[in-house]
Amino acid sequence: MREIVTFDAYATLIDFELGPTTLKVIEDRLDLDNLDVDEFLDDFRVMRFQAVLEAYRPYHEILHSSLRNAMRLHGLEYRESDGDALVEAVPTFGPWPEVPDALRALKTKYEIAIISNTDDNLIARNVENIGVEFDYVITAQQAGAYKPDRQTFEYAFKTMGVEPSQVIHTAQGWEYDHIPTRDLGLKRRVWINRYGRLGSADYQPYDELPDLSGLPALLGC
Repeated sequence: MREIVTFDAYATLIDFELGPTTLKVIEDRLDLDNLDVDEFLDDFRVMRFQAVLEAYRPYHEILHSSLRNAMRLHGLEYRESDGDALVEAVPTFGPWPEVPDALRALKTKYEIAIISNTDDNLIARNVENIGVEFDYVITAQQAGAYKPDRQTFEYAFKTMGVEPSQVIHTAQGWEYDHIPTRDLGLKRRVWINRYGRLGSADYQPYDELPDLSGLPALLGC
């Protein structure tokens, strides 16, 4: 029976430096001395999550609107060029150091795929930066919905031609990936806990690793 290891892309495979990049975009023209940076970035993160729960629109629009709302909330002047610069930065992000070798090892036994909340044109270069060929790269743009919406996962399963029981899903994020996949009947779930956070017994069973380096051994490669 076919088995596919699926991955969230950003923060799981790709070193998604959205916080530092966001600050770099705006600090050249704005005084951030009085800005509570952690609170601002947390608000920006929450607004992105809230946006994907609404009716589908392209991810580059979500980045624009979420950044605009977060900046206005913190009394910062927003310009469309701020959102443009952030969108343009996303494709430049590369993989975490251990990712390419881990993926190559997994490909000796499994098909590998990405299921990501992004636009096709944004993730294309990120995948190139990883340097490993994926069997499928499935985006929210293709699905017409964002994780955690069940529609995104169901679209992915249909596209890959598999049942959930043939899928091992690997991701860093909870709200986008591990919470919605608990009841999907997946073969296995792996949490890549890059930031040393606490897990949850309510969403077991899942395996936990600090990065991707141990994933091939965990999955018998």
